[in-house]
Amino acid sequence: MGKIGIVFFAPLLFLLLIFPTCGSAAITEASPLSIGQTISSPGGSYELGFFSPNNSRNQYVGVWFKNITPQVVVWVANREKPVTKTTANLTISSNGSLILFEGEEDFVWSIGESFSSNAIRAELKDSGNFVLIDEVSERTLWQSFEHFGDTMLPESSIMYDVPNDKKRVLSSWKSPTDPSPGEFVAELTTQLPPQGFIVRGSRPYWRGGPWAHARFTGTPEMDQSHVSQFSISQDIAAGTGFLTYSLQRNSNLSYTTLTSEGSLKILWNNGSGWVKDFEAPLSSCDVYDTCGPFGLCVRSEPPKCECLKGFTPKSDEEWNRQNWTGGCVRRTELSCLVNSSAETQGNNADVFDIVANVKPPDFYEYLSLINAEECHQRCLGNCSCTAFSYIEQIGCLVWSRELVDVMQFSAGGEKISIRLASSELAGSNRTKIILASVVSIFVFMILVFASYWFWRYKKKQNDSAPTSMETPQDAWKEQLQPQDVYFFEIQTILNITDNFSIENKLGQGGFGPVYKGKLEDGKEIAIKRLSSSSGQGLEEFMNEIILISKLQHRNLVRLLGCCIEGEEKLLVYEFMVNKSLNTFIFDSTKKPELDWPKRFEIIQGIACGLLYLHRDSCLRVVHRDLKVSNILLDEDMNPKISDFGLARMFQGTQHQANTRRVVGTLGYMSPEYAWTGMFSEKSDIYAFGVLLVEIITGKRISSFTFGEEGKSLLEYTWGSWCESGGADLLDQDISSSGSQVEVARCVQIGLLCIQTQAVDRPNIAQVVSMLTTTMDLPEPKQPVFALQIQESDSDSKSVYSVNDLTQTAIYGR
Repeated sequence: MGKIGIVFFAPLLFLLLIFPTCGSAAITEASPLSIGQTISSPGGSYELGFFSPNNSRNQYVGVWFKNITPQVVVWVANREKPVTKTTANLTISSNGSLILFEGEEDFVWSIGESFSSNAIRAELKDSGNFVLIDEVSERTLWQSFEHFGDTMLPESSIMYDVPNDKKRVLSSWKSPTDPSPGEFVAELTTQLPPQGFIVRGSRPYWRGGPWAHARFTGTPEMDQSHVSQFSISQDIAAGTGFLTYSLQRNSNLSYTTLTSEGSLKILWNNGSGWVKDFEAPLSSCDVYDTCGPFGLCVRSEPPKCECLKGFTPKSDEEWNRQNWTGGCVRRTELSCLVNSSAETQGNNADVFDIVANVKPPDFYEYLSLINAEECHQRCLGNCSCTAFSYIEQIGCLVWSRELVDVMQFSAGGEKISIRLASSELAGSNRTKIILASVVSIFVFMILVFASYWFWRYKKKQNDSAPTSMETPQDAWKEQLQPQDVYFFEIQTILNITDNFSIENKLGQGGFGPVYKGKLEDGKEIAIKRLSSSSGQGLEEFMNEIILISKLQHRNLVRLLGCCIEGEEKLLVYEFMVNKSLNTFIFDSTKKPELDWPKRFEIIQGIACGLLYLHRDSCLRVVHRDLKVSNILLDEDMNPKISDFGLARMFQGTQHQANTRRVVGTLGYMSPEYAWTGMFSEKSDIYAFGVLLVEIITGKRISSFTFGEEGKSLLEYTWGSWCESGGADLLDQDISSSGSQVEVARCVQIGLLCIQTQAVDRPNIAQVVSMLTTTMDLPEPKQPVFALQIQESDSDSKSVYSVNDLTQTAIYGR
């Protein structure tokens, strides 16, 4: 019987090898896929089966475009180990895995995973995705789109997942006939914004430039006329990023591939053949860092290397031999390095040379939420900043090290401003300077002449008019006029607040009562009325107007104007429908509305607002009264820092100041401020740390006590972090919505912010980085816990110093 079976089986096997047949629409344990058989996608665009590159004896399981000649393979299963025998089966094993055998059940390849379901099938989707499906739940268990070779198809994506140490990349074939992994890999970087990279071995080979909405800025072929096939989504908090490929033009058949020569190509089928839509690298200039540090590769015919303006070849001998990898060095030392105390403005200040049509260099730092001028000033004020670029779809990028992989195109690209010593531009700007000087003198003479005649005219008017005393209101208005502040009439305020009726009162702050009003155009506003008992006077009032009128940021409350008439001093702000943060997190009925994800967003928003005040605004501002009641919430629960009456500006290189009149709120004051009157940006960092703990726990710093020893909130937080990492500190009313990792991380950041010594606290830029990345955090030291007296829920607190020797006068709010 065995011999008869062999006689009949041999011709059948021969026919299968000679005449390939289409098997079933899916692979199951009972219906494997053999050599000579294929399965097709439902729409008939893709086919899966065994193939032999270049008609060799090696067989691979792969997916290719159906009915397209020559064959284009888009995915290979056993790319590192070919089938070399005449028989092979791709099947579902008894343990629910997809496995490839050859000959007499010799193992070749598997997906490396097994599943408990007894009903599993493998099928090919219309997208070209080869998937393993649980037939009971119809859930996808495994898919080829998550296990790339050298090709991306529409709907697939390369990605990174930092917390889980996962990365999905394209890896080239070793050669056009060998699908085993070659030396090139295409990946998405974790930078903000990200870049597309091709890596050769362990070295960068090609770089696409920072991502700008729908294009890579280092690829001028992706101009406005180019229809982008890519989209990128980044979740900074989660540490993930995806670059997704979409259908090209009107074709159902398109793909992106990384060739064995390291070329990244996008192709689409027009019905008669493949059309190349994009290719990189195109020139020797596209190869990473061709011209070395501070070298500029000009993409011309032929390509050539030059030194950026103000730089010379590091080695003339190597440069003349066309070995440019050593790059260039600065010809003239920067003014700020020669004289560390040099002003950023003045005749000897550093200057910026603008280079157009370039690919932004590698190793950039992204500064969020600032405009072009602030980007310029931020770089100018930091001697370590070597260049900056403001790109509309991105924002501000700055560089603080050697400029690497800079390329210039004939058209397209971006503008970059490179820091130079002023003498480097003196020659080219000499004519402009002379002309500007002449014009300035001429204008000055006209102004002097006009001022003289205006003075004569006013003098005559005053001589003929009765003498009158200037009112305080007029004096204040005159002082505030340069600030471009809008003045409301007192009658307007009285009308819209119904004479400051109790029905329109929103609350009470350290400044005084706050009222709601509605303007004629329907816009709702909030009016802060200076109270005679507030302890604040003209200084705080003027300070708040002058400061906040110059500050514009999505996480700062916006000043609309003021009113100064008689004894009334009023500030008019945009209305915040959800009032302040403390009305939610300290209210047992309202606090569930702010679950952990929303609280985490609020924490990040406050940090961004503080970053703007400390680093990114035209002024450098220390708030000095950061607390829960001074965080307002708009209709979308976005946080806005308010109450700038106690804020102070820092000038130039000043980083701290001293006062004998310490003002603020008990619990939020840093030790050095409360004890010695010394305040700085780090004082705000301390307050932010306290704020962070309050938002996490939903407990007030001023009234929380724990245990018989009456531990303060900060002391309790430190103990919890030491014992369990702090994740259990999350407000119990929202504990089900919390991420233990995020909560514990935020607790540790809060403890770092309340370190006793200011030098041990992070700056706000570091805090933002800690909140938005998964960088390792330093270990906090045990803070000093200030003595506190439990009080009512009022924001006005008495302040007690633990240093009995201090002579500083302290005023609570």
